[in-house]
Amino acid sequence: MKINNDTIIKDDNRLIKSRSADVPLPLSKEDEMTLKALLQYVKDSTVAEIAEKENLRPAVGIAAIQIGIPKKMIAVVIKDGDGEIVYEYALINPKIISNSVEEAYLGAGEGCLSVEGEHEGYVYRSRRIKVRAFDYLQNKEVIIKASDYLAIVLQHEIDHFSGILFYERIDKKNPFVQKKDAFRID
Repeated sequence: MKINNDTIIKDDNRLIKSRSADVPLPLSKEDEMTLKALLQYVKDSTVAEIAEKENLRPAVGIAAIQIGIPKKMIAVVIKDGDGEIVYEYALINPKIISNSVEEAYLGAGEGCLSVEGEHEGYVYRSRRIKVRAFDYLQNKEVIIKASDYLAIVLQHEIDHFSGILFYERIDKKNPFVQKKDAFRID
């Protein structure tokens, strides 16, 4: 299975609003291939030569519903400024089990592979979360304590399971409203 910008479902397709189902473990061969393809997309998407050659938009995460598969699987790869991988997950059935009251947001706003139009504004999310999931890469159930950027990325991808797109969380009347105690991530 090869994923590129043409195979990713966009927000004008009703399927992107579908609810995702839990994935039985152990993974079927089909689900394993899907998860590996999601992970490969995210890893390759930030390598300029590969991205240009294979028609990939840069990403730090992707959910299975974005390729038309309504199952609770996501891949997340976050690199540092030198291109070294800091976080890498291929998660099955991730679920937020706790979250902070303190909020955070990305100063540049959020983006999404399934959203091509401009949707400016701040998306406020919990600054710290705990996620329970089965991590394919570690082959075990894990609890991920995430904060700041990683927490935002995980919440964004998990939102896809409920058919929620990031711009639905932007204040329509005042998209750049500054919440007093929210932490800005630049």
